[in-house]
Amino acid sequence: MQRPADLSRPELQYAVEQLQRDYVECIDDDRLEEWPEFFTESCLYQVIPRENADRDLPVAAMHCDSRGMLRDRVVALRHANIYARHYYRHLVSNINIKAVEDDAVRVQSNYVVMQTLLDGTTHIYNAGRYLDKIEFGADGAKFSEKVAIFDTYRIPNLMVTPI
Repeated sequence: MQRPADLSRPELQYAVEQLQRDYVECIDDDRLEEWPEFFTESCLYQVIPRENADRDLPVAAMHCDSRGMLRDRVVALRHANIYARHYYRHLVSNINIKAVEDDAVRVQSNYVVMQTLLDGTTHIYNAGRYLDKIEFGADGAKFSEKVAIFDTYRIPNLMVTPI
């Protein structure tokens, strides 16, 4: 794949939006074993409350710093954690490329995650913004950083599924 700096703005926007669409579709379709493949080998994935992010406090609801940790997270979700079965549906908007570097772009976007429980009840589970660093390499565009900063002040139940 070409370097981001070599792509036209529409081509770059399309590549970024396609990665975001594929990412949330993977989670929403419960194909979580594929989820780590959206990241570079050395990566940062965090889900952090806005009040912590605003104060530069490092405590996150979910933190992984390698693709291996992401895989471990999926294994734990499938085999160790006990939680109420649920489904996610993501809405992502305002995908905004903030900076273009040689081999990466910095992107901010908004998200809302709705959660449906087995009784059919759907509610807003989590809402906030993604701050992403997307690297472009031989194997395509991948997240080297994905930080979900959530505005929702409380998590109503165990956060096991990625945001």
